[in-house]
Amino acid sequence: MATENDHIRGGTRLSDQGALLIPNRLAFDELLVLEKELQSREVAYLVEAHAVLDAPLRGYLENDGVTTLQFDARKDLPIDLQKALHQEIAKNRLVIFVPGRSRTCADPTTTIPSKLTEFLLETRVRVHGIFVARPFEARFPFEALAEDPGPVFVITEPLERESVTMANFQEKLMEAGVEAFQTRSFLGYHLGFAVLSGLKQSGATAGIIDGIDDSETPYDKILAASLALAKVIKKRTSKKRVGIILPPSRGGFVANIAVLLANKVPVNLNFTASTDAVASAIRQGDLDLFLSGTAFMEKMTRFSWPDSKAMLLLDQVLPKIKWKIACWLVVSRMLSARRLAALIGLPEKGGDEEAVLLFTSGSSGEPKGVVLSHANLLANVNQFACRLNLSQTDKVLGCLPLFHSFGCTVTMWYPFIEGYSVVSYPSPVETKRLAELIETYQVNLLLGTPTFLRGYLRKGTPEQFASIKLVVSGAEKLPAAVSEAFREKLGLEILEGYGLTETSPVTNANLPDPEPDPDPNVPVLPGLRRGSVGHLLPGIAARITDPDSDLPQPLHETGMIWLKGANIFQGYLNDPKRSHAVLQGGWFKTGDIGRLDADGFLFIEGRLSRFSKIGGEMVPHETVETYLNNALQFGSSDERRLAIAGIPDPSKGEALVLLCTDPDLDFDSLRKHLIAEGVPSLWVPKKWKHVETIPCLASGKLDIRACQELALAS
Repeated sequence: MATENDHIRGGTRLSDQGALLIPNRLAFDELLVLEKELQSREVAYLVEAHAVLDAPLRGYLENDGVTTLQFDARKDLPIDLQKALHQEIAKNRLVIFVPGRSRTCADPTTTIPSKLTEFLLETRVRVHGIFVARPFEARFPFEALAEDPGPVFVITEPLERESVTMANFQEKLMEAGVEAFQTRSFLGYHLGFAVLSGLKQSGATAGIIDGIDDSETPYDKILAASLALAKVIKKRTSKKRVGIILPPSRGGFVANIAVLLANKVPVNLNFTASTDAVASAIRQGDLDLFLSGTAFMEKMTRFSWPDSKAMLLLDQVLPKIKWKIACWLVVSRMLSARRLAALIGLPEKGGDEEAVLLFTSGSSGEPKGVVLSHANLLANVNQFACRLNLSQTDKVLGCLPLFHSFGCTVTMWYPFIEGYSVVSYPSPVETKRLAELIETYQVNLLLGTPTFLRGYLRKGTPEQFASIKLVVSGAEKLPAAVSEAFREKLGLEILEGYGLTETSPVTNANLPDPEPDPDPNVPVLPGLRRGSVGHLLPGIAARITDPDSDLPQPLHETGMIWLKGANIFQGYLNDPKRSHAVLQGGWFKTGDIGRLDADGFLFIEGRLSRFSKIGGEMVPHETVETYLNNALQFGSSDERRLAIAGIPDPSKGEALVLLCTDPDLDFDSLRKHLIAEGVPSLWVPKKWKHVETIPCLASGKLDIRACQELALAS
């Protein structure tokens, strides 16, 4: 056993007998620390013959006092290596595999090719995974002066005999990664303090560019306005939460920052939702103060606005406190972030306390209040920041709704904390103007749902997108036709990701594949796998269960996806019953069906609510929609043209209904074509209905409830 300390976690799990230890990564300095922590045990090292090792590491392993085993994965069989390992393990030694150099994406979870890991596991000796984490490789700007704690090693439970499989090893190592991430000190901080620190640090180098009037406001002035507005908010309400009814804009950003700096919880309300949904959110959030603007109120005439006495209009308030904003600009430049936070009564620590309240889109029922803590949001910002790996001069396009988790976290808190400029625009559907903004301001990061990204295909040109480094898609499944059209017309690869409001939201993302290494012996680990939603972000684990029984299944078999990590919410607002239904032992039941492959890519087969059980078989609506789109050659139009919904059927349990915007659809010919193409008969829609448009939410997601109502209507 190893002693539990600042470097070792799970030391008590280490077998008293010999074992093979497979780390996710292991640099020379990390090896020295690990060897020191295991000094009570005899250690041998295992190296692949063709591995490219850094000179200090190779030199160390060639020392006379170091026991090193070598194998050739290109020639040897696992059984050959097994014999050598058994000899060392019989001596009660710990054999540590030392991986060679590899080309990977930014901040990889592992640096070892899956084929090599599988080769090692096929020896079927006793195995421990070791998750090696270096917290300071992905630290926040406000952690810059903190002392580097060095590497953290988390040892997994041993796998023996039949349990030594790739799926089991992956699952154990991911859980160890979650445990390692939990050691990060920033998880105890306050989101407002992190935002304040980020805005102050990048005050003169980054800012908000307003896409409406092309004005540019540096972050130090945004911070000053937010500090002044925070004082007004504190005087206007004693409630815990404050409602915000604004699109992504300078005003929307200032409102959110000000609420945080007032040590209150921002609640961005969905101004495109139904009157009942908005009323439900206001009631659940216990809101009595709402921030908005006169121009936006005049534009949104159909929205059921709260009583005028409860409204705080930024265009009326901010001019009246102009002199206070000027004072705060001077003070904020003079004081450190900590002194500034103390001056306004903002705590540095937030941790598991509520930071932001978001409401689900209501695509399949009444909106649920998702309580996200300071730790949740800081964890998620850190998780995808280390993967996206932008430079300080990069710019983010901020046009996604702030009431949507993607827009709230990724295009607001993320750039503010990390110090990237934001080019804001209030609508994600005005793609002609957005393409112009991308070109004018040389935007580098574009995020959107497939529904919104479709618009760029018709309105954008390759020249306008020349500055884009990454296009990230989320919130709904990325159709292959949209992805292909983006590559062909705009020369860009859409990197599909995955997440949910309850996960803060991002859990997975594809990344561009690394460039090949000049040395052919240096393997390149893939960052992109089309059709998948990418690798899990650092500090997130997955498990798969049977959708009906919730019994565990191997990761590589299709089933219900459960996730665990510091970014997972702690429950729905005032709803312990629904919270308990999806949260069990730190694991979150996503409601999505999928699987992982040996390289760690997650494939989403569909949402459970988008499956129909027909004749005992689970039929995925999204897969059927893909077949239909291909058969009808709909391609990558600006709008959805079809959707599948399930309705009760007395003989089969459920039946599929095709909703389609084509009034001249030859349904009988379509059914025959699908069957001729080999589509299972149970998957072929039983009937169809013409609709003017396919219902979608403001976030771009399919409105499942509205589709169901259309399918059921006579």
